[in-house]
Amino acid sequence: MQPLTDPEIRASFVNCTKGEAGRAALPRDLAELPWDDLDFLGWRDRGAPERGYLVAEHGGRTVGVALRLAPRGPGARHGSMCSICLTTHPASGVALMTARRAGRTGGDGYASAGEYFCGDLACSLYVRGLKRAGAGGFRMRESLSAEQKAARARANLDAFLARVLHP
Repeated sequence: MQPLTDPEIRASFVNCTKGEAGRAALPRDLAELPWDDLDFLGWRDRGAPERGYLVAEHGGRTVGVALRLAPRGPGARHGSMCSICLTTHPASGVALMTARRAGRTGGDGYASAGEYFCGDLACSLYVRGLKRAGAGGFRMRESLSAEQKAARARANLDAFLARVLHP
């Protein structure tokens, strides 16, 4: 992923107002991020843990999406798998995150799209083996290369972004 600046990130959001994008708490260490190892930039808001954000290339442009963590049900005590990078985590390590759809809702009547993400949105680092899932979490053994796993994660993320952008 190409390095992004604060104004580029804020201008990329497609599912929130300019005011909401302007108030979003961006990562403080943008210059120090491992941009070459990122397929998308994802982070959680430290001041509002129920919020997350991701920015990725989609359809030839940079797209930012504001996310909300869905409330966890009482039975959510078991490990889960991220739908983007296929890393399993203990129960607290995967979260259902929803995004308001961009523009008007489609004929299907749904105003949001959801997906199970790594709770820290560090999918790119998990698929490259640069970060390990916490105790009880793991990555399945696969014969795919790290780049093939990253390509699969990008395709999974693209499918999610398509649902957000094209309701």
